[in-house]
Amino acid sequence: MSASTSSHSTAPIKTFSSEHQDMIHDAQADYYGKRLATCSSDATIRIFDLAPSNSEEPKLVDTLIGHEGPVWQVSWAHPQFGSIIASCSYDHRVIIWKENQQTHKFTKVFEYRLESSVNSISWAPHEHGLHLASASSDSQITFFSYDEQSNNWKVSNIRDAHKTGCNSVCWAPASHTGALVQQSSQDQPENLKFVKRIVSGGSDKLVKIWEFNESSNQWQIEAELEGHDDWVRDVSWAPNIGLPYETIASCSQDKRVIIWTRDQNSNQWSKQILPFENVVWRVSWSLTGNILAISTADNEVTLWKEDVNGSFQKISSLSDK
Repeated sequence: MSASTSSHSTAPIKTFSSEHQDMIHDAQADYYGKRLATCSSDATIRIFDLAPSNSEEPKLVDTLIGHEGPVWQVSWAHPQFGSIIASCSYDHRVIIWKENQQTHKFTKVFEYRLESSVNSISWAPHEHGLHLASASSDSQITFFSYDEQSNNWKVSNIRDAHKTGCNSVCWAPASHTGALVQQSSQDQPENLKFVKRIVSGGSDKLVKIWEFNESSNQWQIEAELEGHDDWVRDVSWAPNIGLPYETIASCSQDKRVIIWTRDQNSNQWSKQILPFENVVWRVSWSLTGNILAISTADNEVTLWKEDVNGSFQKISSLSDK
């Protein structure tokens, strides 16, 4: 069988019981792909060992109980900070959990209550330190930053980030745009500071890019991207390995995905629209940033890849219809 043929062959799909009692809203593997965290409308988070020694089936190792409503999203922190998970819920709360290395059970180490449903969470790249951002229906983007000296979490926010509610937030990669093609080491000074940036999507139909100003200690709007005709449900900033451009994907209830791209030397974001027949709920980039997974309301997940002409083409699909 040729390589080109095998690349399009269908791999076997493995399934297992999540043991949740209601709809699952998110599933996230840890950094090494050895464990999986799932969350559900049953208000619990479940942790699975994906490679148990005595069985090929994933093994449930812990159930995290602490939320009082549907848990929308979970997110693993970078392993350099330990085994840490964040979760957000309809119950207005963000909870941060940490694993005890002796018992291998997760306990709640921080909890914060906002004014409305917390719809999205995102850990910052580890180069910035241990920082978590959340997006909530009270129009806020909230930041939780761990301070090692005081052993406490500091909280700050962007109020009225999106007028009618904030649905999603994602950090920009810390890698320096264009680093891969720069020829001189002088282009990358040793004291180069990575700029903190995020992208958010809201019920105001906007995608907004924010940059942290170290001088004023405040987040400022860098760009407002218009293109959607309904609520923006999710945003995802593509990983960057040093290429001279950056890419963001956004999806909406308007049944469209927009791929936003900006060259290193430009202030303008160009857009490429991918139309769908149903509402698009989630978008997620591969670790290399060249494949985009798109989840739609008809229970289908499709994978898209950029071709040599810069257009995104569907390369695979999975559906339980």
